[in-house]
Amino acid sequence: MRIELRQIDSDRLITSIEIENLSDVPHPGRWLTTGDRSFLVLQRRHRYRLRQGRYELTAVALQVKSQQQPADAHWWDGRWVIGDPHCRFNARSPLLRCAVLPEGPCERCSHRSPR
Repeated sequence: MRIELRQIDSDRLITSIEIENLSDVPHPGRWLTTGDRSFLVLQRRHRYRLRQGRYELTAVALQVKSQQQPADAHWWDGRWVIGDPHCRFNARSPLLRCAVLPEGPCERCSHRSPR
């Protein structure tokens, strides 16, 4: 199956990769590393074509943002989060660390407190 990596703001094709299993395609909010580049997946779209009266899946287009996975990214509660997910100000998101100190790190924040 063909996977298209597309730039999120312009829909420009970055690269295409081939995978064997559909379950290997990352969902939004996950990082994907190909070669020496790392991407954050923001959207996932399926591409179909009509063949002999039936639709078949031909490709998956991933809308991505070129981004290195932060060192303080943690797998928490079934998803990636940046920073300390136990802090009450943490956004619990792979895109934003928190409202108080979004650039981080959490260890420098004077407002860090448990939920």
